Amino acid sequence: VDTWATAVARYGKLSFSAVLEPAIRLAQDGFPVYERLRESLISSFDKFNELYPTTAELYYPGGQVPDVGEIWRNPDFAGVLKMMCKAEDGAAGKSRISGIEAARDAFYKGPIAERIVEFITSNPVEDASGSAHTGLISYEDMSQWHATVEEPLTYDYKGLTVHKCPSWTQGPVFLQQLAILKDFDLTMMGHNSIEYLHTYIESAKLAFADREAYYGDPVFDQVPFEVLLSEGYNRNRRTLIGDKASMNMRAGDAGNGVPAYAALNVADDNRQALGITARPVNDLGLGHAHVGDTTHLDAIDIEGNMVAATPSGGWIGTSPVIKGLGFPIGTRAQMFYLNPQRPNALAGHKRPRATLTPSLVTEDGAPHMVFGTPGGDMQDQVTLQFFLNYVDFGMNIQEALDAPTVFSVHFPSSFYPREAYPGHMAADARIPSEVIEGLKERGHIVDNTEEWSGGKPMGIRLHRDKGVIAGGVAPKGNIGYALGW
Repeated sequence: VDTWATAVARYGKLSFSAVLEPAIRLAQDGFPVYERLRESLISSFDKFNELYPTTAELYYPGGQVPDVGEIWRNPDFAGVLKMMCKAEDGAAGKSRISGIEAARDAFYKGPIAERIVEFITSNPVEDASGSAHTGLISYEDMSQWHATVEEPLTYDYKGLTVHKCPSWTQGPVFLQQLAILKDFDLTMMGHNSIEYLHTYIESAKLAFADREAYYGDPVFDQVPFEVLLSEGYNRNRRTLIGDKASMNMRAGDAGNGVPAYAALNVADDNRQALGITARPVNDLGLGHAHVGDTTHLDAIDIEGNMVAATPSGGWIGTSPVIKGLGFPIGTRAQMFYLNPQRPNALAGHKRPRATLTPSLVTEDGAPHMVFGTPGGDMQDQVTLQFFLNYVDFGMNIQEALDAPTVFSVHFPSSFYPREAYPGHMAADARIPSEVIEGLKERGHIVDNTEEWSGGKPMGIRLHRDKGVIAGGVAPKGNIGYALGW
């Protein structure tokens, strides 16, 4: 809430109430249930009724899964939003900024925060460990928290500057892959050729190995990006890409040796030091490996204001709805490590290294493009392929989004229990069979997913010279739209 309040206060023109009005209308008056929502509610029916009764009460009116086209409402959530609007109205006569601050305080310093804390500290919930626990957050945690405005990490690629969130997200792997790939002639290799996809997957393995070795909340963990994004470091990393698929985790030496927990073979029996597990190659089920409710949105206006946001964390599937409020709280703390010697280790007031990773691009300092996708660990892999499709292979926005993708699952998952699949990559079934066979000959273990699988990338480009905004969404998986007005 404070993130959006900060954005509206700093960069917007409207009141918080004006911004919330459409959301209030949707929550109060409802919207028609769509097919994928109904499918999700059917698959979660037993879980919600047995483990999350407050969720079942909200999503199964009359105890039944709502039909497609049936209007579904969330009046409790509408009430939360109205409470913030009322607080803003109560600050009448003050500035727009003061009103927005009053609205955010209504969420963090009043009955809403009290209800959140009371619910999660008195209702044990079964988590991924199979045991039930109460939450750890306190009212003081809520009332003292404020969003921060941070400088992004950036990397220049072929005249464009890519901006990513710092290392409390996985976003910098996008930049590290660009730094590794920069001196390869990708266009000459050919789009989705054996050589290109092999090179791409091997660069991903190297970047994600560094993610495991170094990434954490930069307020707590010192992440050496002055080295990780440097030309010399990536020149050496580039030489590690050979003709065959690597089966090892190969983090780089950023100046103090390779951390012990990052230098192990992910297939090694001693991999407990990595805090990961590895499953047999015939037990992947990759078509269903990334199940969740991550969402992404992008927006550009003709003045050049750009927004890229991946506002995930509600996790309706893993956290019960708080009775009276109409929403669950996030479960991103599962991404912390419990090894205190490594980055991304659990600590109070620390942000877990999340997979969420929106992207923003400028050209000569001017607004150019925003993009992103849902998809857990595959997010930066899918969006990087979109970006390279657009920049290196000359595709238009929709072509670049529609093209079939691959992604590596070689490294530890960000999600508990952090399973790794050494040497494995997933490939959209639209990729030609001769390319798949060529990748297998190079040692990759290729798991075919369904056609039109692999995230839900979307992107918008501002053509300043033409005064035109162009955007698109890949027709993959969940609901997604490109809208212009």
